[in-house]
Amino acid sequence: MDQVKIARALLSVSDKSGLVELGQALVRHNVELVSTGGTARALREAGLHVLDVSEVTGFPEMMDGRVKTLHPKIHGGLLALRDDKGHAGSMREHDIGAIDLVVVNLYPFEQTVARGARRDEIIENIDIGGPSMVRSAAKNHGFVAIVTDPSDYSELIAALDANGGATPYEFRKRLAAKAFAATAAYDSMISSWFSFSDQGQLFPDMLPAIMNKREELRYGENPHQKAALYLPAGPHAQGIAQARQVQGKELSYNNYNDADAALELVAEFRDSGPACVIVKHANPCGVARGESLLDAYNGAFACDTVSAFGGIIAVNGTLTGEAAEAMTQIFTEVVIAPDADEEARALFAKKKNLRLLLTGTLPDPARGGFSLKSIAGGYLVQTRDNGRIGREDLKVVTKRQPTSQELDDCLFAWTVAKHVKSNAIVYAKDGIISGIGAGQMNRLESARIAAWKARDAAEKAGWAEARTIGSAVASDAFFPFADGLLAAVEAGASAVIQPGGSIRDEEVIAAADEAGLAMVFTGMRHFRH
Repeated sequence: MDQVKIARALLSVSDKSGLVELGQALVRHNVELVSTGGTARALREAGLHVLDVSEVTGFPEMMDGRVKTLHPKIHGGLLALRDDKGHAGSMREHDIGAIDLVVVNLYPFEQTVARGARRDEIIENIDIGGPSMVRSAAKNHGFVAIVTDPSDYSELIAALDANGGATPYEFRKRLAAKAFAATAAYDSMISSWFSFSDQGQLFPDMLPAIMNKREELRYGENPHQKAALYLPAGPHAQGIAQARQVQGKELSYNNYNDADAALELVAEFRDSGPACVIVKHANPCGVARGESLLDAYNGAFACDTVSAFGGIIAVNGTLTGEAAEAMTQIFTEVVIAPDADEEARALFAKKKNLRLLLTGTLPDPARGGFSLKSIAGGYLVQTRDNGRIGREDLKVVTKRQPTSQELDDCLFAWTVAKHVKSNAIVYAKDGIISGIGAGQMNRLESARIAAWKARDAAEKAGWAEARTIGSAVASDAFFPFADGLLAAVEAGASAVIQPGGSIRDEEVIAAADEAGLAMVFTGMRHFRH
């Protein structure tokens, strides 16, 4: 049946926004209102006539409201097929009136958990009657409209106004799909709370993953692929997906991916002085700290002026006009910052295609959570790589002790290497990355590429020597042979930071001692595939 005239509506909502306006619109179309508890009270206070559910069922609300709509006279009115003679006969025999519209939003389970409520209060906020009505109405969408989101009230009212108080079938189908998604998400949040919070399971037998679509993107990694951005339902960390876009073209799939890589790396320095990260194809190509964001940007840009073209820039403080002026000298896809001053915004406004994203805060690099990767036929799920190393965690394994500055540079290079595709080799000196070797099939080639890029940067800048001379070098995993270490020696490194743990550690340590290097082990690796 296409058009279904609404004669009776059942309203039971925890979120009262827009409720009175909806009730008034229904009464205007001569709809009888049936309601419960606080919803009925709110409607009556607005001067609307409301029939209590207890008057329909003949039973009072009982057990502190746990039992009120779970009754044949409610679910029979929702589930009956109006064009089925048997169903119609049962309705007449048992005095069951049809319900043509259900407006329900569920108990605020997510909000109750988020505010740290006690377990018994959380359990009481698990809605039973609401999801039952939602599912009954959605199943019978051929005759019943189900609305679970207050943002849909205006569309419902418009549909009634346009169709003489009736709802079209296609509209009811869309509402039904949204309703089942709502109950799935609701049950997912409850399941997640029971598994993770209440019972402390890290990897439950069933992993619910409910997400809300924020937007469809122009295309995926390549133009022949389709893509969309989804946000997780329920509590989640704030990140690049929540950033406010101040200006520029819409973000692409690759923009989001690269911007996420840049934000995650710059967040490692959220509690330090000014820092800047430049990312290209999800790998950092320049990272630096400085006295100001301008200093940090200039240091990061000098690392690799070629790769920076068309890159993503992220800074860890309020973007200043002087830093923005420098950034506008080359083509940049996206700039990310917690905030930007008026001068910076005005300068970027002249670059209409440049996207400026403001995050407000930076995500906590030590936060928990999971990463998920699809493989053919399944998914790999792991905890986030939130491992962090401080000076107190380092073990000096060479005869020479590192200097204080070498230790600083070791930790800086190590932090950056964590965000570089494996195999990763990163050189750093005086808080500036000198060279990066990323994504190679062996560590020796990564070491050579990083050294070559440092020499190339020196030639372009007119420096007397590459900044690998006297630098610290970080390796994201152990050196399986001494050859990678010797390539770093050849590049001029004076200190090394690596996880250790190879069966040839003694050989590598001996090579470091012979070259006069200081080397520290972290006991932690950072593969990034």
